[in-house]
Amino acid sequence: MRRPIFALGLSALALAAAVPSLAQPTALAEKTATAKPVDPARSQQSATARHAMVAAANPLAVKAGVDVLKAGGSAVDAAVAIQAVLGLVEPQSSGLGGGAFMVYYDARTRQATAYDGREVAPAGASDHLFLDENGKRLPFAEAVLGGISTGVPGAIAMLDMAQREHGKLPWAGLFDEAHRLAQDGFILSPRLAGMIASKAPQAAAPDAKRYFTKPDGTPYVAGDRLQNADYARSIERIAQYGASGLLTGPLAQQIVERVHEGPRPSTLSLADMANYRPHSAPALCKPYRVYLVCTPQAPSGGPGLQIALGVLEHTDIGKRNASDEKAWFEFAQASRLAYADRDRYVGDPAFVKVPVEGLLDPEYLKGRTAEIGEKAGPITFGMPKGAPEVGPDATHEPGGTSHIVIIDAEGNVVSMTTTVESIFGSGRMVGGFFLNNQLTDFSFSPTDDDGAKAANAPAPGKRPRSSMAPAIVLTPQRKFVAAAGSPGGSAIQAYNLKVLVALLDWKMTPQDAVSLPNLVAKGSTYSADKFPQPIMEGLAARGMPLSTSRGEESGLQAIIATPKGYVGGADPRREGVARGF
Repeated sequence: MRRPIFALGLSALALAAAVPSLAQPTALAEKTATAKPVDPARSQQSATARHAMVAAANPLAVKAGVDVLKAGGSAVDAAVAIQAVLGLVEPQSSGLGGGAFMVYYDARTRQATAYDGREVAPAGASDHLFLDENGKRLPFAEAVLGGISTGVPGAIAMLDMAQREHGKLPWAGLFDEAHRLAQDGFILSPRLAGMIASKAPQAAAPDAKRYFTKPDGTPYVAGDRLQNADYARSIERIAQYGASGLLTGPLAQQIVERVHEGPRPSTLSLADMANYRPHSAPALCKPYRVYLVCTPQAPSGGPGLQIALGVLEHTDIGKRNASDEKAWFEFAQASRLAYADRDRYVGDPAFVKVPVEGLLDPEYLKGRTAEIGEKAGPITFGMPKGAPEVGPDATHEPGGTSHIVIIDAEGNVVSMTTTVESIFGSGRMVGGFFLNNQLTDFSFSPTDDDGAKAANAPAPGKRPRSSMAPAIVLTPQRKFVAAAGSPGGSAIQAYNLKVLVALLDWKMTPQDAVSLPNLVAKGSTYSADKFPQPIMEGLAARGMPLSTSRGEESGLQAIIATPKGYVGGADPRREGVARGF
C-alpha cells in the first residue's frame, strides 16, 4: 500500500459497429496478400483478442501489461506496469527519469481525458539556457550531455495521478514484474544492443559506459543477461511511496546532485522536484470525417496533428489509397502546413498564448488547404485568428521515445507516448535509470533578430513543446474506434498522421497501416522510407524528391475495435508486439 509523502492528484466492450469496419483491408493490401506469402515477422507482431489488448515496444513489457489485465487490472494499471518494464528493457527510449503524455478513454462515461506528465524547467532556468558565454547557440551534443538538459521528470507523477483516478489494483503490485526482471536480469534485445554500440554521444557517456560494460571490460551484446539492482531498489521506493518516492527523498537528492556535476551544471533543486505536479484536462477532440479524434492539448503535438487532419478533411485523400501518389502528395503538403503552424505558435500555454481555436477553425483550415496546389512550393506559417506576435523557432527534436496502447476488459483505453527525449536521455544515470534531456526540446534561440520571443523559448517552470501526440478515435456517439501513436522525435506528427489516414480513410488493418512507408515533409525537406518507384517518380515530378530518412524511425502501435473484438498491430521497424486475450 502506498504511503505518499504528498498528494499528486487533483461495462461492456465498446465496439465500432456504428462506423465502417476498420478491419477490412484496402484493395492494395488484398492484392499484396494474394501476391506473396504473409511476412511471418509481421504476423507475429499483430494480434486479435475478444476482451483486452496491449500493444507496446517490447514483448516483456507487453506481457507485464497483459498479465495485469488478466488479473482484473484497468488500462491505467497496465500502463504503470508497462512503463516500469520499458524503463528497464528499453532505457534508450523512456523511463522513470522521463516524461509522458496520455489520453484516457472512460468507456462508462465516454469521456476522453488528457494527462500531461511533461518535464518542467527548474526555477533557476533562463531564456539563455542553451546559449554560450558569447550568446551563440550551444552545439547540440554539448547541450544534451550537460546537466542543463534535464527537466523535472513527470511520467511517474502522471501515472500516479491517473492510477488514483482509474486504477483497480493496488499500486505497489504493479511493479512486481519490473522488479523481478531487474533483480534476475533480462535478455538484451538487438535494438538495445544496437543503441549501446551506436555513435550517440550519450552511449559513450561515463554512466552509460559503466552500466553497459561487463566485468571483463567488453560491452553487453544482444542475448546477454543484464541485471540492475539499483533499478530494483528505485522500483521498491516508488512502489511504496508513489511518485513522491521519486520526487522527494534520496532519489530526488541523487538526481539533483547528478545534474549539478560536470559540464554545464543545472540549477535544478529539491524544491523544483517536490513542487512538480502533472496536469489533466479534457482531451482536445476534433471531428475528422465521421470520427472524433482526441489528442492531448498544447504543449504536446496534439494541436499539430489536429491541424494536419483538419487540412486533409478538405482534400480527396479519403477517396484515394496508399498506392496513389496524389494521396501522398496531399499528405505531405498537409504535413508541411501543419508543421509550419505548430513550429510558430505552439508552446506551453501557461506561458504563451497558443491560438488553438484559430488554428483549428474550419474556415482557416480550408484556406490553408487551398495552398496545397499541384506542385510543392514555398510554405510558411499562417495567420489564424488570435495569433500572437512570436518569433521563429530553433528547436532540435531528436528521438528517444516509446508508445503504448491498451484496452482493458471494460473497454477503457490508454494511448500513451513516453520519453527520455534522446537516446539514453542525457547519458546520466541515478538509481539504475537514465535522466532525461527534455529541456533541449526548447528553442535554443529565445528570440529572432528583432527581439520577438519564440513561443517555445526556455523559461523558469516552463514545459518545452513536444511532438508526442497519442490519439484515440471515437464515433460521434463517443464509442471507441481506434487508438494509435508513435515515437520518432519531430516526425511523430507525420507518423501518427499516416496511421490515422490509413485506418480511417483507407480502411487498412492496424498491421498494414503501421507497416506502410513513412513520409515526413517539413519545410523543404522530404524524407521517407522506400516507396514504390511510381510514387517516388510522381512525387519528384511534383517538386517533392524523397530522400532516405535519417531521423528516428517510427515505432507505431495501433488497436482498433471491430464487431468481433480487437485487432492490434505493431511497427515492424521495431521490436513491439500486440497481444491480448
